[in-house]
Amino acid sequence: MSKTWLITGASSGLGRLMTEQLLARGDRVVATLRREGVLDALQQAHGERLLVLTLDLTDVPRIREVTRQAFERMGRIDVVVSNAGYGLFGAAEELSDEQIDHQITTNLTGSIQLIRAVLPHLRAQGGGRIVQVSSEGGQKAYPNFSLYHATKWGIEGFVESTAQDVAPLGIDFLIVEPGPTATDFATGLVHGTPMEAYEATPAGDVRRAVADGNFEIKGDAARTVDAMIAAADQTNPPLRLALGSSAYTGIKQALEERLQALEAQRAVALSADTD
Repeated sequence: MSKTWLITGASSGLGRLMTEQLLARGDRVVATLRREGVLDALQQAHGERLLVLTLDLTDVPRIREVTRQAFERMGRIDVVVSNAGYGLFGAAEELSDEQIDHQITTNLTGSIQLIRAVLPHLRAQGGGRIVQVSSEGGQKAYPNFSLYHATKWGIEGFVESTAQDVAPLGIDFLIVEPGPTATDFATGLVHGTPMEAYEATPAGDVRRAVADGNFEIKGDAARTVDAMIAAADQTNPPLRLALGSSAYTGIKQALEERLQALEAQRAVALSADTD
């Protein structure tokens, strides 16, 4: 049975590949993007099964209007994929106030507002699924990506809480956590202004690795999208899905280290209770 999907950030990367794969298998897609004309060829090939709408996640009224149009035009949307976002690259001190505000407004606030906008429609139709594209960076952190991580850790906390709120209403969530994947993510990075003070720090090491092409990328974009679609098709998917060996290994190590640190604090933690 075919499904109807709403996918943000569909002009490139994982969002574009997902849109193409879903249309190829016969599903219907509402694809949102910031630049008009990017999906014209797909539109011509698939006709009414593809609805393309312009959306910038920093525009909250537009998020609500696009959501309304999508459900009105399609009648029902089975899966909402919150995919739009980008990376802000630089040590915290190297970033401008404007860069910080835009990163949070797009990746975190925009994703939150998209979810808030679709929930009434999903409730009205009796349920649905929301796929939040996060990152291994929602469970671990690299140097030089502090604000990007802030948005990914933030959206994962929001989703984990909201999933509990809406589960009795027939709405569930899937958080996808890819590792470094061969998309155009790196070309879309917004860079802070490098400071000499950080050249000999881990932030400088990561900056040089990315600039020199030495930042290891193991993830295959098409296989990542295959796994995302397969998980979204499951009756009871996990809340979180790590994708790629880098994501699995990195998240596992980060969680083990956090658990070990917590266990070492057990006596202190318990001592803070009332008698």
